[in-house]
Amino acid sequence: MRFPSLTSALFWIAGIVTAIPLPGESTTLKPRQYSDTSNDLKDDACRAITFIFARGSTESGNMGSIVGPEVCADLQNQLGATEVACQGVGSPYDATLEDNFLPQNTSPTDIGAATTLFELAHTKCPDTIVVAGGYSQGTAVMDGSIQALPAAIQNQIAGVVLFGFTRNVQDNGGIPNFPASKTKVYCALGDLVCDDTLIITPAHLTYGSDASSAASWLKAEIQAAK
Repeated sequence: MRFPSLTSALFWIAGIVTAIPLPGESTTLKPRQYSDTSNDLKDDACRAITFIFARGSTESGNMGSIVGPEVCADLQNQLGATEVACQGVGSPYDATLEDNFLPQNTSPTDIGAATTLFELAHTKCPDTIVVAGGYSQGTAVMDGSIQALPAAIQNQIAGVVLFGFTRNVQDNGGIPNFPASKTKVYCALGDLVCDDTLIITPAHLTYGSDASSAASWLKAEIQAAK
């Protein structure tokens, strides 16, 4: 990812901060009505499908608020709430801004947090069909984790959705060492994060509108995997 100047980097950070509405401030962003935290894989019994999601930088909970919870809810609406377990990537992934500047656009520790969950799904729920997703820095977390998973765990993953893919240019629009047919990248028009920069534009905050289509795509991949 290119870092054209300190000014651009500061603009990227400021873009996130200024995009957060203040109390009572109106916003054109889609209203959020879902929980920012989900630990179904960790805390509950195994379900037929497990959705693992990594949030973006500075987002709350372990699912965030821009798109992760909505994909979870749409999957549960389409496939049944009792059929889909949703699990966010939490600690030690803290979704800090500075980790975006590392060579993998996230840290090895962050990547390891996702890997631990894929391993847990494989050992705890060997018959579950895994789907995954990430937003912003969370796409780098998923990218780094999935490409290094053993084949047996990769084969359990039916599909991956990536929103605002920070490594879109570096990794040629996909996840290395993972089938392109199982990967769906969402890059909004005008989202410069997808163009190898760390500049946040309003387009980077619009991916909630893609949640339903992403869930439908994952549903098709799940059905194909059965």
